Amino acid sequence: MYVLGIETSCDETGVAIYHAEYGLLKHLLYSQIEMHSEYGGVVPELASRDHIRKLVPLIKQSLQESKLTSAEINGIAYTAGPGLMGALLVGAATARSLAWSWQIPAIAVHHMEGHLLAPMLEEKPPTFPFVALLISGGHTLLVQVDGIGHYHLLGESLDDAAGEAFDKTAKMLGLGYPGGPKLSKLAERGQPVFQFPRPMTDRPGLDFSFSGLKTYTMNTLNTSQKTEQDKADIAMAFQNAVADTLSIKCRRALKQTGLKKLVVAGGVSANKHIRISLTEMANHENTEIYFPRPEFCTDNGAMIAYAGCQRLLAGQQQGLEIFARPRWSINELSGL
Repeated sequence: MYVLGIETSCDETGVAIYHAEYGLLKHLLYSQIEMHSEYGGVVPELASRDHIRKLVPLIKQSLQESKLTSAEINGIAYTAGPGLMGALLVGAATARSLAWSWQIPAIAVHHMEGHLLAPMLEEKPPTFPFVALLISGGHTLLVQVDGIGHYHLLGESLDDAAGEAFDKTAKMLGLGYPGGPKLSKLAERGQPVFQFPRPMTDRPGLDFSFSGLKTYTMNTLNTSQKTEQDKADIAMAFQNAVADTLSIKCRRALKQTGLKKLVVAGGVSANKHIRISLTEMANHENTEIYFPRPEFCTDNGAMIAYAGCQRLLAGQQQGLEIFARPRWSINELSGL
């Protein structure tokens, strides 16, 4: 089975072709970062328009470079949510229209399920069950994963997700968009001058909250001299606080579930310091830890193609309706 994967949930247009036996054949990604950086963040209307311009050419390119024709594609998987409604509709309408014209099934894929299954694209994928930490621009989730579609939400962000907190803190520091990678680079020059709180770690539970940490960072910046070294020290303290908070919550989740495997995925999982912190925690807890390669941490079509392929192989598909949900809980997914 050849599956075409389409990802258009936010500011990256991703297209991939995955084969059930041979694995990933093609993976193309177009990023809108340069366009949105002018405005300091994602502009939804511009994102939708850019997906319209880029999606079909990327699909054609993926088929040409894979030496495949549309007649050889057996199914289409597309991101149906969560995400920006306009951006989601571009991918959903394109996928559904192609599936109808090619007379093949299409499947709507949950964006966070795609991230959760991204490590399955690696040479040594994790086996079920495991705990998954999903950290992206809009979501921070802890999930117990017993199989594809068999998810139990353990904890989630009550306000800003980790990625949002990184971007907003970077903006405070005058680093521009996208802020996360720039803040991480600045933190490398920091000194351990400040000690920031680890939010919601002094109470039981697995939920996250980063808005208070963001406010603490702003207050620290306002009372500092605002030199370049001050900013680097603050960036370091902020990043350390986020990394420690994630590690503490993951340790709790592993102990609560009794599992010894941890999957970390999503855009923020590409952060080197967070990877090191979580790996050290996992080694201390005698736990196996899995990360997707950096190119599969950000939004991409490969993870959607893989997730869709598994569901199509299990016989799942949707009707002709164009399905898109900007808000969609991962707990609502059905199992295989």
